[in-house]
Amino acid sequence: MNTGLKKPAPDGCENSSSPELQQGKINEVRRLIGPLSGTLALYCSDASIARYLRARNWNVKKAVKMLKASLKWRLEYKPEGIRWDDVSMEAETGKIYRSNYKDKYGRPVLVMRPRCQNSKSIKGQIKYLVYCMENAILNLPEDQEQMVWLIDFHGFSMSNISIKVTRETAHVLQEHYPERLGLAILYDAPKIFEPFWMVAKPFLEPKTANKVKFVYSDDPNTNKIMDDLFEWNLWSLPLVEKMMQILTSQKTTNSETESDESDVKVEKSSSPGEEDDASHIFVLCWTGAVNTSSFPRKE
Repeated sequence: MNTGLKKPAPDGCENSSSPELQQGKINEVRRLIGPLSGTLALYCSDASIARYLRARNWNVKKAVKMLKASLKWRLEYKPEGIRWDDVSMEAETGKIYRSNYKDKYGRPVLVMRPRCQNSKSIKGQIKYLVYCMENAILNLPEDQEQMVWLIDFHGFSMSNISIKVTRETAHVLQEHYPERLGLAILYDAPKIFEPFWMVAKPFLEPKTANKVKFVYSDDPNTNKIMDDLFEWNLWSLPLVEKMMQILTSQKTTNSETESDESDVKVEKSSSPGEEDDASHIFVLCWTGAVNTSSFPRKE
């Protein structure tokens, strides 16, 4: 069983903690959080607590504060209860979708296309982001906790982005989905994006900012990032063009579920009782309490 304990990080953040000490801190966080009931208890698995501890460099007091805030947010916002009908208008352009391709480390790729922005609603955009995150986490391989973000800037203009949305996005992802981001690739970001990045970067914690990589199709040095990250079976195109053809040729379809390619799907329920059951199953899968490898697969 995956307890959430990790090998020492190459940056030295965890090299002072043995697995035994880490487990002790996980147990201490759980004790300080106190008894929980219902679905909230499922979000305090060893793996979940370990992510909050890693996000706070294994500082128990800071991790407890962060986790308590997330539990309060989940109780009020109910992210696991968001259904396709709630976000279908935000999703219709395919501005965010989960690719069925994985990197060399088995991390799934979440594609974002700013040019496809079709909404001015901050609440609507954040709700759709949360929906995509919940479903991406639900479909993570059993031994994987993180994902790669690919932000495709082709066709981008400054009208596609908002400082307010960016700030809220950074807050939600860092505070309530800690250690879920493995790497963020900003592909062919134009010069006009640079001033925006300088304004947005302070919203990110240093550890998160270090995971952001800029890749340019005409720069062999940055292309190496893609070469190190992905395996390719095509040789007739430049490397990054191969990547973009494979990763951005897929688009979420309007269906009752998040994607046609989803291995595990949470269908829209027809009655309150069924919806409660679906939400419970969703949480069990999200936290790893259910082994999703036993679920039926799409042929």
